[in-house]
Amino acid sequence: MLRADRFPGTLDAMSSTAPISPKAGLAAVVDEHLRWLGQWHRAAFFPGSVPAPSMPAAFLAWVQSAASGDLADQPAIDRLVHLHEQMHRMAKLVLMRVNEGSAPSLQAYEAVVDKFDEFMALLRRFERAFSVAGSGIDPLTGLRNRTGLAEELERELNRFRRTGKTFCIAMCDLDRFKSVNDTYGHEAGDRVLVAAAGVVNRGIRSFDEAFRLGGEEILILLKDATLMEGFVVVERLRADLAATPITIPDGRIIRVTASFGLAESHLSLDADALIAQADAALYEAKRGGRNRVVRAAPVGVG
Repeated sequence: MLRADRFPGTLDAMSSTAPISPKAGLAAVVDEHLRWLGQWHRAAFFPGSVPAPSMPAAFLAWVQSAASGDLADQPAIDRLVHLHEQMHRMAKLVLMRVNEGSAPSLQAYEAVVDKFDEFMALLRRFERAFSVAGSGIDPLTGLRNRTGLAEELERELNRFRRTGKTFCIAMCDLDRFKSVNDTYGHEAGDRVLVAAAGVVNRGIRSFDEAFRLGGEEILILLKDATLMEGFVVVERLRADLAATPITIPDGRIIRVTASFGLAESHLSLDADALIAQADAALYEAKRGGRNRVVRAAPVGVG
């Protein structure tokens, strides 16, 4: 989640920038930074010929729009803002030294260019994600995304009301996922997300559904299942994930766990209330020590 205390320079600047559509704004962000890099090169190697380039405004507007929309919970947004801050801070330092009469060192120059390449690569990844977003598939994990979730839940609720056959939903959240990113890097975090999605895809039944809600959170729709039957499936997912070795980019192998909250359909619960029950059970799983499945108490019990 974007926080002003973590990125004060960027978020302060956003306050005077009009929000734009995240999808439509990406092309402007890419174009503006390509122009900025050319201006920075001229200012660094031909001092006095051009003014120092200003901070590109399109990116600030794009982040503001992303932070207030469906991308708010995506860890990659935090990473993108951090890269942007680093790149411009390093570039500004090079120009300050040039103005003081020092030519840019190869090391300082390459550091800025490397950070620019990393920033642009992540922007391109967002572009690819947007290009497949309409398909309803999360490009990283291959799970379904939020597109169609409400419709799928309502369809299952209607079937339950018509036939009386219960179903369950499970909220899955990877344990201490932030520490994986902080300790091993975001590429390792991506490997963990892909591995977790693989465990879920392999472990659910062919007619069940799994949705990546954002970040490290997954919603699993277990059709035609009682609370006990759903528990058996989800407990197997929990155990399988805990036993899965994950190779991260530097070659090391790590293991992660997940907590689950499970809730069963009831005639008195709409989709939002059912999700809230599963969320509350997930909270109990986290509070109880993580790496466990907690079942919400059936409505009317307790």
